[in-house]
Amino acid sequence: MDDRTSSTTPGNTTSSNLDAPVAPLPADQIIQILQQNPDLTMEVKSQVADRMQQQGMQVEASNITDEMLYNQISTNASVRANITTYLRARGYVSQNGLQGTGAGSTQPGDMSIGDGQSTGTSNLDQSDAPPSPTANSGTNRSNNATKRERQDTNASTDAPKVVHRTTPYNLRSMRDLYTQIPEQSRPLKRFGSEVFTNRDLSSSMGQGVSSGDTPLDVSLGPDYVVGPGDTLKINMWGGVTQSTTRVVDREGQVLLPEAGSLQVAGLPLQRAEGLIEGALKRQYRNVQVSVTISRLRSVRVYVVGDVQRPGGYDISSLATPLSALYAAGGPTSVGSLRIVRHSRGQQKIEDIDLYDFLLHGVQKNSAHFESGDTLQVPPAGPQVAVSGAVKRPAIYELKPGESTLTSVIEDAGGVTAAASLSHITIERIDANRQRETVTLNGPSGQDLQANRAAIDQFAVKDGDRVYIAPILPYSERAIYLQGHVVRPGRLPFADGMRLSDVLRSYQDMLPEPAAHGEIIRLVPPDLHAETIAFDVPEVLIGNANVPLQPFDTVRVFGRYEIDVPKVTIHGEVLRPGTYPLSKGMTTAQLVRMAGGFKRDALLDSADLTSYGVEGGNRVAGQLATIRIGAAVAGTETNVDVPLKPGDILTIHQITGWNDIGQAVTIEGQIKFPGSYGFQEGEHLSSVLRRAGGLRDTAYAEGAVMIREQVRQLQEKSRQELIQQIQTNSAAARLGPALGSGDTGGTLQLIKAQQEQSLAQLKSHPSTGRMVIHISADIDSWANTPADIELRRGDVLTIPKRPGFVLVSGQVYNATALTYAPGKTAAWYLSHAGGTNGTANHKEIFIIRANGSVVGRHSSSGWFDAKVLSTKLNPGDVVVVPQKIIGSSLLWRNILTTAQIASSIAITGGIAAATL
Repeated sequence: MDDRTSSTTPGNTTSSNLDAPVAPLPADQIIQILQQNPDLTMEVKSQVADRMQQQGMQVEASNITDEMLYNQISTNASVRANITTYLRARGYVSQNGLQGTGAGSTQPGDMSIGDGQSTGTSNLDQSDAPPSPTANSGTNRSNNATKRERQDTNASTDAPKVVHRTTPYNLRSMRDLYTQIPEQSRPLKRFGSEVFTNRDLSSSMGQGVSSGDTPLDVSLGPDYVVGPGDTLKINMWGGVTQSTTRVVDREGQVLLPEAGSLQVAGLPLQRAEGLIEGALKRQYRNVQVSVTISRLRSVRVYVVGDVQRPGGYDISSLATPLSALYAAGGPTSVGSLRIVRHSRGQQKIEDIDLYDFLLHGVQKNSAHFESGDTLQVPPAGPQVAVSGAVKRPAIYELKPGESTLTSVIEDAGGVTAAASLSHITIERIDANRQRETVTLNGPSGQDLQANRAAIDQFAVKDGDRVYIAPILPYSERAIYLQGHVVRPGRLPFADGMRLSDVLRSYQDMLPEPAAHGEIIRLVPPDLHAETIAFDVPEVLIGNANVPLQPFDTVRVFGRYEIDVPKVTIHGEVLRPGTYPLSKGMTTAQLVRMAGGFKRDALLDSADLTSYGVEGGNRVAGQLATIRIGAAVAGTETNVDVPLKPGDILTIHQITGWNDIGQAVTIEGQIKFPGSYGFQEGEHLSSVLRRAGGLRDTAYAEGAVMIREQVRQLQEKSRQELIQQIQTNSAAARLGPALGSGDTGGTLQLIKAQQEQSLAQLKSHPSTGRMVIHISADIDSWANTPADIELRRGDVLTIPKRPGFVLVSGQVYNATALTYAPGKTAAWYLSHAGGTNGTANHKEIFIIRANGSVVGRHSSSGWFDAKVLSTKLNPGDVVVVPQKIIGSSLLWRNILTTAQIASSIAITGGIAAATL
């Protein structure tokens, strides 16, 4: 068992069912998931081992190496399907495919760090093409939200992104050590490039048109300077209650009711309110006045340079440079985010640094726009890419005076707790010459202060790609506990730690641990594996207390994982089978484990077969008789025998138990038809007497006796005959006499005859009929060979006298003819129209009503003429077989047998029809 507490586990739903039919994932994707989740790999090995054990292969999960598992995944589709089911149950994959699988996965929309081929001023500049101007803003917001959800986090609480190499042993410690920190392959974006992508292009501002409903960036205070185009809302109350709206005209004047025009342009809002109130008080008595701005004037500002949509924009007079940039779509991939120049004619008003807002959320009190102002975005300055163990990996633009690595890391949010400050590498461009890799000139040890000082002193340059490596992805002071324990996984290591600190009591282990345990130690300096065996009971009592070292793996085995001691019980118990041999198990305990005796169990004695090794080179068996009933009942304690591995206990059945409830069925023309029980060795005559004998209408010569054992034998012969007909080739049936003639037509006729014979055989299943010779006078045949001994399930049918003879086969009119006493088979054949052209005259045979056959090769030596001169009885059948095509003797014999077998079933049908 393994530690299941890894933070990378997407869910806590587990499933051991690997048999559900699913569409398997590709082998490379499954292997990728397993390599990035070592705990999951060990769980999958356990699942594969369990499945192989169910198939009879004794394989332990610890014996399956990574290479063996990956090979099975690559070559076995069933294994891939089962593992896919398990991964979906655990939440590692969704119905749409893989979820995030770790480092190196490229998110949609991400763009790689350039290698000097981008069109910007820096080799780190990324393409940030704007969306289509016709894109719906709601769609943009939805796509942006989806992208943010997919963005990889870079927190210290994340499981380290590592690459797992194939390990020679299935050890958790080895898997931790066989990990590599992958090269940085995650694409980086320029910091701040996404701020301007979520813009509503359908709005008036997005199209560069001013709107009166445009929200203000700042609140209007009494210091707001009124200008032409502003809309004033004048509210009056007191002597008169009135509200009016007036627009400041081009001359800066506002027309007041009853007071004329008043110059207000260029005045603060508070002073303009006072002037308006004074003018209106001269017209209205006791009037109070308040003035507010209901609609701001717009100013024309020109946004130029490296922006997405350069041009002139009518924006609010209080709009900030950020609003103007937002209206113009933001800077391009070449445009700067650190220097945005605000100019008015030939005069530079100010430079705006967008990082103040993007990094700190601070909008400085920038100068207000006036009509004709210009906002220019120059090309970006020096850029540095920062990746690895920082909180916000991205490409950052430098501002003059910010050239140290510390300032760049601060822009990136600072390093994470998992950053290794002694492993920082910089990919640098020696301007116009070559690329080179440099490192900090600090100490390589664990002196944190010295490392921070080296970072403060290191000067970055345009095009640098800084990678801050994480610390080791595993703990160097840990031990591992696995196997037959309650809490497997990684444990902290402490100096002076011993084995008893890990295994304190049997409560730390699952039931029935084996006495054998082992410590797999990775011995320095090369960390090769060595095994140290220990005795579990000795450790628990304080002996053999082995000192532990970091990376030790303490493995405890279960009792049934070592030598798998088992015993077997057969016979008359409820659950016969093989059971684990627990300590001190006896024959009585094994019987109870198997559910106890069945009602037919023989309690006097049972057989116990034991096996032992003699001389260390051969196995010898020993048989003993156990008084099992007394042993289970506990009446005699000395008869209960302790079991050894491999023992086989057989519980016998009481003699004659299977004969209980045996019966035969007698039906038809019997005085008392029904089912009758019988004793062992009882004969047919005895049961017929108990059934009252035959009725006057009974036709004893046509009696049909059905027996299951006979039916099974007949069915076996019928299947063999069908197989012979199917496998015998048509060419072999021709024989040498027809080999040189027109074989094409002959082969077609043979094939048709073959299909007809098969159809007849398949449509007449075996009945299990026995030929018996009885008569209505039971005393005349009782105690003779005709008086057969009965068997369980026998069915005797006594029909009525049929009163007809059946003629079938290759005749012109296959029919049933009224019985005429003393008439021969030839007479009945002639009254059926005689034989047709396909009849085989030499093989005509008669099936008597009792099932016996009279034919040309009967034991009486009769030939064809004698067969036709046979006098028939009621219920007899005259069969004229079909002439067999082909001169092969084997084929003729097979087909003749098939014709007889399919015709015999007819007599059973006659008996059933005359009940």
